[in-house]
Amino acid sequence: MNWNIWIRQVHRWLSIAFTVTVIINFIAVAMGTHADWIGFLALPPLFLLLFSGLYLFTLPYAAKWRSGDAPG
Repeated sequence: MNWNIWIRQVHRWLSIAFTVTVIINFIAVAMGTHADWIGFLALPPLFLLLFSGLYLFTLPYAAKWRSGDAPG
């Protein structure tokens, strides 16, 4: 499997995990049983999403740089 495809797939699954943890956090707050650790559950997928998203964001620019297409 191509490295870029693998990162893209991991990014998609991380977004699902992040969404689930945010929903769990909202439910806990609505029920009044909010604890700090529930709020912190969303942070690990969020940081991993940050790094994988930045990698995916730079892919087109890196490909253009590697091919030698310079603006101008």
